[in-house]
Amino acid sequence: MINLTPLIRPYFERRIRESVRWADDPRAEQERVLLWLINRAASTEWGRMHDYGRLSGYADYRRAVPQTSYREIRERMMRMIAGERDVLWPGVTRRFAQSSGTSDGKSKYIPVTDDSLRLSHYRGGADVVARYLHAFPDSRLFSGKGFILGGSFANELKLPAGSRVRVGDLSANLIENINPLANLVRVPDKATALMSDWHEKLPALVEKAIRADVTNISGVPSWFLTVLREMLKRTGASEIHDIWPNLEVFFHGGIAFGPYRDQYDAIITPGRMHYMETYNASEGFFAVQDCPDCRSMLLLMDVGTFYEFIPADTPDADPVPAWEVEPGRIYALVISSCNGLWRYPLGDTVKVESVSPLRITIAGRTKHFINAFGEEVMVYNTDAAITKACAATGATVLNYTVAPVYTSGGTRGRHQWLIEFDNPPADMEVFASLLDRLLTEENSDYQAKRAGGIFLDRLSVVSAKTGLFDSWLEATGKLGGQRKVPRLSNDRHIMDRMLEMNQSL
Repeated sequence: MINLTPLIRPYFERRIRESVRWADDPRAEQERVLLWLINRAASTEWGRMHDYGRLSGYADYRRAVPQTSYREIRERMMRMIAGERDVLWPGVTRRFAQSSGTSDGKSKYIPVTDDSLRLSHYRGGADVVARYLHAFPDSRLFSGKGFILGGSFANELKLPAGSRVRVGDLSANLIENINPLANLVRVPDKATALMSDWHEKLPALVEKAIRADVTNISGVPSWFLTVLREMLKRTGASEIHDIWPNLEVFFHGGIAFGPYRDQYDAIITPGRMHYMETYNASEGFFAVQDCPDCRSMLLLMDVGTFYEFIPADTPDADPVPAWEVEPGRIYALVISSCNGLWRYPLGDTVKVESVSPLRITIAGRTKHFINAFGEEVMVYNTDAAITKACAATGATVLNYTVAPVYTSGGTRGRHQWLIEFDNPPADMEVFASLLDRLLTEENSDYQAKRAGGIFLDRLSVVSAKTGLFDSWLEATGKLGGQRKVPRLSNDRHIMDRMLEMNQSL
């Protein structure tokens, strides 16, 4: 393939120049974005309800519009899916991204409007490429193909016959609506990329990509690791550069890359590979790694999103805008965006690494969670699953905690549960299988990762000896009162320590 990089590079360099307008002073750009959002939605049901026609700036906006959780707009979202127009955003929305739900529902459905595609997701995607090309002037990124790993339109809804609405993974929406010219420089083809059955999709992906000259890959680290290992198995190669000698960069996001770095280095020549992190959620594309050696990401100010920040250490405090954040502090992120989300708490926490420009790192979730493999399992998911498992088996539980077991070698990842039973189940393996099935029923993202056992193995259960949880709390100075072991952890620090203690009791 002809190296098109010199011809395409000027388009992406334009995005670098545009960012100069707001990089050192985000206030003007963020105020412009907010006024555009307000004016654009003034005639919607939401805009009329909150008198958008009379709002003239941020001070008015924060007085008129409360923070709004998904639970509070679920009914409106379902009306939008049914085809009602001008509810939260102008017009009819035909695309929705299915994501992990809230406490009142298994899944939530985020509008993917024409404006959010154009201004947020695709513009953010262009930004990460622009930053990469700017950092590496000798890149030959467009001398070959990009391998984009996406999801499907499988979903939990029963849409009426003839409905034009599409509901599925964000990546499926992005792939389906991508500029046709982009298909000239990407694999696999759209039909393969949107397949829903992973038993069929995995070999199909390998077949489509194995003979392509892939220069860049994009996706979630845990998912892509499975695909790359299948490529090695299929070809007998010892590392990925034996298959794709011109591979130069992995654009990754969705989950933390750190736990996977060694595993990628084991199958990819480190000196020939670059990694660029992105913050692209169902709700929008928010930040990109803007230099190869930065551990932080540049928060994008002109992507149709207005940001607010709640100090994580004082969650009842009023949110502050981007121009009032302080470096070194951790904040919960609240957004208003061109998909009809208004002062919407994302559930993510970010640490402000610098303010000029505003760079962040993702600190975690506002509540305990596990998102080691993109599954976004929350405490209410695990509480519900274990309650049902105990009811079905007659077991009773005193305490439990859960942590990920990361992939290593040829093994897949899984969740490990450490449970202190008051009355244990008659068969622990039967209990574990039931608990696993019930968790898939509670969380659609965990269900997707478990489908066919391709990405995640069935969870495992370790029985805790009597008194383990109290012993751990006492050892950490937290015994008594309402102190408790975190139900879910996104790393193994607590779990490994408790397993050591369990052996010594």
